[in-house]
Amino acid sequence: MEQTEKQKMLAGKLYLANDPELVAENKRASRLLRMYNATTEEQPEERKQILQELFQKVGNKPSIVPPFHCDYGNNISVGDGFYMNYGCVILDCSTVEIGNHVLCAPYVQIYAAYHPIDPKIRLSGRELAAPVKIGNNVWIGGSAIICPGVTIGDNTTIGAGSVVVKDIPANVVAAGNPCRIIRHLP
Repeated sequence: MEQTEKQKMLAGKLYLANDPELVAENKRASRLLRMYNATTEEQPEERKQILQELFQKVGNKPSIVPPFHCDYGNNISVGDGFYMNYGCVILDCSTVEIGNHVLCAPYVQIYAAYHPIDPKIRLSGRELAAPVKIGNNVWIGGSAIICPGVTIGDNTTIGAGSVVVKDIPANVVAAGNPCRIIRHLP
């Protein structure tokens, strides 16, 4: 049986983002994001309700400071105590799983989406995606970029401005471009 473009996207295969099903899901997310980004700090219940509709899974006490942007939302799962500061972006063309008590500074970018390196394939309009997984108790510094296919282990700190292109294990401090382990935590 032929896979849909969404099934291809979630399976890490080349897919067309302009597929009607994906366009409709992106429009749904855009509508919910406009509503979310128009809320104020005096509307925590409204914010939580919108996140529950937007995301696949939302733990207790989520807090995302607007503006926030994502592609679809329904591929994002966040655990308890999740916090994202101003201006963060999650490109969730594949699953993005974020654990409990993860803290993101301003302008953190999490990318599950990417484009083919071969220009002929790229010009065909086909795209790719790979899942991102962030463990529990992770701190991600300002303007860090988490690239497609990356896993970050529990209790890890990612320094500001880092570009994470490979998996980072649990219980470390890592920083730089490309991001590398600076020290191991006890």
